[in-house]
Parts: sequence; structure tokens; C-alpha cells
Amino acid sequence: MNHRIALLFAAAALLSGCANYAVQPVLHPGTEKRHESFNVISKQGEAQLVFLGDSITHGWEGKGKAVWTKEWAPLKAANFGIGGDRTEHVLWRLENGNFDGLKPKAIVLMIGTNNTGHQGRPQKELNGAVYQCTAEQTAEGIKAILAQLRQKCPDAKILVLGIFPRGADKNDKFRQQNEATNAIVKGFADGQKIFFLDVGAKFLEPDGTLSKTIMPDLLHPNEKGYQIWSDAIKADVLALLR
Repeated sequence: MNHRIALLFAAAALLSGCANYAVQPVLHPGTEKRHESFNVISKQGEAQLVFLGDSITHGWEGKGKAVWTKEWAPLKAANFGIGGDRTEHVLWRLENGNFDGLKPKAIVLMIGTNNTGHQGRPQKELNGAVYQCTAEQTAEGIKAILAQLRQKCPDAKILVLGIFPRGADKNDKFRQQNEATNAIVKGFADGQKIFFLDVGAKFLEPDGTLSKTIMPDLLHPNEKGYQIWSDAIKADVLALLR
């Protein structure tokens, strides 16, 4: 689906009162160069492990670089994270070359926090329409991504991570919505090809608050946060790579 058709589809759905932007593939403006770099990696067909997601995944090349170099690079891992991506952007990427020619043993997917957090904002790729997305709609977007990945990489095992906690405490409305999304997505796991793991509690204090010593902006991990993330999933990922 090209950019113009996606916009027309979104407009028609909005007028009908049933818009779900999360399942409508659309290009994330300004990300073309990084997207194409993923296509190059895909065509090379060498990556055995792929991390797929938004800026939190992209951050393995920033705050998480040292951890990545130590823990994941030796496993022939590739980072397919793009800052600001929502489910619909990942769907567009998958329809436009990402994973074509790639046969990874395992994929780690975490996406959806921007579906939650971008609500109320006009979006350039939607011709300025104000973005809205419920927990249920985000989950449908993740379900659509899983369907695409299963089609492109039928032999891969997919570890779906619960969306990380955000906001200062449990009263944050965006954190609550992410938790609602996670509760739905958990049901997509089949224990054979698709697995679900929620490591969000690892980032929280005993009282449920999110410390700025781990996520300074209450959304993105720092160096300490990436180490926590790596430690929390390493055993599960290694099991999927066997």
C-alpha cells in the first residue's frame, strides 16, 4: 500500500467512524534512509536475531550501545528500530522490503507506546489528522505485524515484549493504556512460534514508580536501563535461538 492510498484509506475509515490507524500501513516521513538500510541487511540474509520496534529499540545504538556490543552483536543480531514508529509504520516497512530475504531464528518485537503517546497530536503522514488509538486498536496493529512476520519468516520464533512502563507512576494514563494493550497482546502467544514476555516490573520501584535513574524522561532507558532490559530477556532469547 503506497502513501497516497494509505491516506485515502485512513480518511475513508475516519469518515465512517471506525478508523483504526494502527492497522493502516503508512510511511513514517523522514525515515526512508534508515528503512532502506534495513532492506540492505535483509537482502544480505545473515542476521540470526532481529530486534524490531520504535525509539526504545533504536536506542540500542545509543544509550544501549555498550550492552548491545557485549550481549547481542556476537549473536548476529540486527537492530530494526526506528524512533517514533507506531504499529502502522512497522506494517509499512514490512510491506516495503524489511525482512525480505532474511531468515532469522528469532525476532524480538516491542511496539505500541507511540500509538498510545501520540494521541491528540496532528500527524503529517495522516495529512494533519489528529491521531487517536485505543489499547484494543494498538493490539490489532501488533497482531497484524505478527501475521506479516509469520508470513515472511515462517521458521522464526517471535518474542513479543510487553510495552515498557512509562510515566511517573501507576496513575499515568498512558501507562495504564499500555498495560491494557499488553493484557490483550499476551493472548496472541501460542507457545510454539509466538511468545510473550512482560519485563516491565524490572524497571519499577517497589511502589510502582518509575525512577529517572533508569528512564530519565520516564520513557526511554539509559545505560542502566538497557542493561536491565538485556538481563531480563537474555535467557528467553537464547532459548529461542537454539
